[in-house]
Amino acid sequence: MTDLRRLFVAVALAVLATAAPAQTLRWASQGDAQTMDPHSQNESLTNQINGQVYETLVNRGRRLELVPVLATAWRQTAPKRWRLTLRPQVRFHDGTPFTADDVVFSVQRARAASSDLRVYAAALGEPKAVDALTVDFELAEVNPVFLQHLTTVPIMSKVWCERHGAMQPLDFKNRQEGHTARHANGTGPFALVSREPDVKTVFRRHAGWWGRFEGNLQQVVYTPVKSDATRSAALISGELDFVLDPAPQDIERLRRMPGVQVIDGPENRIVFVGMDQQRDRLLHGKVPGDRNPFKDLRVRRALYQAIDIETLKAKLMRGQSLPTGGITPSPLGAYGDAELERRLPHDPAAARRLLAEAGHAEGFEVTLDCPNNRYIHDEEICLALAAMWAPLKVKVRVNAMPRSLYFPKLQKQDTSMYLLGWGGSITDAETTLTPLLRSRGEGGVGSWNFGGVSNPRLDELAAASSREPDPVKREALVKAALKEHQAQIHHLPLHRQIIPWAARRGVEVVHRADNWLEWSWVSVR
Repeated sequence: MTDLRRLFVAVALAVLATAAPAQTLRWASQGDAQTMDPHSQNESLTNQINGQVYETLVNRGRRLELVPVLATAWRQTAPKRWRLTLRPQVRFHDGTPFTADDVVFSVQRARAASSDLRVYAAALGEPKAVDALTVDFELAEVNPVFLQHLTTVPIMSKVWCERHGAMQPLDFKNRQEGHTARHANGTGPFALVSREPDVKTVFRRHAGWWGRFEGNLQQVVYTPVKSDATRSAALISGELDFVLDPAPQDIERLRRMPGVQVIDGPENRIVFVGMDQQRDRLLHGKVPGDRNPFKDLRVRRALYQAIDIETLKAKLMRGQSLPTGGITPSPLGAYGDAELERRLPHDPAAARRLLAEAGHAEGFEVTLDCPNNRYIHDEEICLALAAMWAPLKVKVRVNAMPRSLYFPKLQKQDTSMYLLGWGGSITDAETTLTPLLRSRGEGGVGSWNFGGVSNPRLDELAAASSREPDPVKREALVKAALKEHQAQIHHLPLHRQIIPWAARRGVEVVHRADNWLEWSWVSVR
């Protein structure tokens, strides 16, 4: 942390400690929301913070069940047509009424090229306003998870966007600035008061919200604090009320603190390593013969089998991880299939043989891009992997950076190897297969396939599963696609995170499996 950054954090925490009114939640995580534009960036913390301001048509309850929000009812009127009834008498924070026109506009906006949600918005088909409170969706193909896709597209005010020249989402990867980067106008339970990126963001309860507050919060103050030690110390001292991501090494100490509580729960998230399998030459590496080693299955398998996942779990994650050979955020995405969860055995000798067979007995050099403020011990995981691959003579340079730089870099495909996590509220495999595993294509397909993986059989199976209405046939297609991915080792799976939250005594929160802190459910005393 730079001296200037330390000063910002110190000042922000001091202000919180001295000036926070009653019924204020002061909370922190290691990173910050990337933008206030809800369609610009699909990143979990960003979505969570924006999700308190902007609402979706359908959302998630305490157990990730679907619940009505801006839509009160829905029915499938034909195999490729859905009709939604909208909630009446809802207003945006600026007082403008919410109507079907806002739904149509928001879905179309989220399908723009600059949107990081376009793959989900495209799956909703073409929206059409029937009247002020009714919207029809005409789909190009049958979508068996249509209702789940509705949870992914926040609704914006068409009038407000027109007024502020925000008809298109901001191009995050190219650092585009605009009104929606630091301003917001939703229908949700909290309204944005002020935004200081990487310093502090303040929200207030929206008195005109249509819903029912289950908690008592009047104000929320979010402060990003990169340092694990600083976040824990601020919680213990009472400068913070809640920490979303306490460091694993601090958990047992926090459990023993009389004024602190730890709330445990598994997260619906997979952490893995991706590799460039598209280019003939690595952008960031040095390889004898100047050929891309990751295009060879034997190399990918060698790196996989060199990973001592149990040591990672015990020594680094302090037991707060669930090692897996799967690629879906939840085992439910693979229908609980044990074979799809099974890891390849840790076998350094086999790894060396595989590299030699592939013509890389003397190894190669490569840069591993890694965030340092996104996942639990992200940079440390990358450094540990580099150490495990060193005996293979694979020299890995860990290029760690803040998430604000990391994600634009990946979205430009400016990477040869990277650490990534994938999760959210949806347990179905669709939101893994289409944006993450399929070849890059139109409508956001493969938009998070930063390694440029192209596997025609996987593409065919995954695409078929996306439009198959029969549950039995769809399960077979999903499993076949995941088995193809597993056989080709297009990514190196690591683990699912166990997410312990930490809060001071007197703070009541609901721990959701998607690591989502719903502010309207929180009470402080």
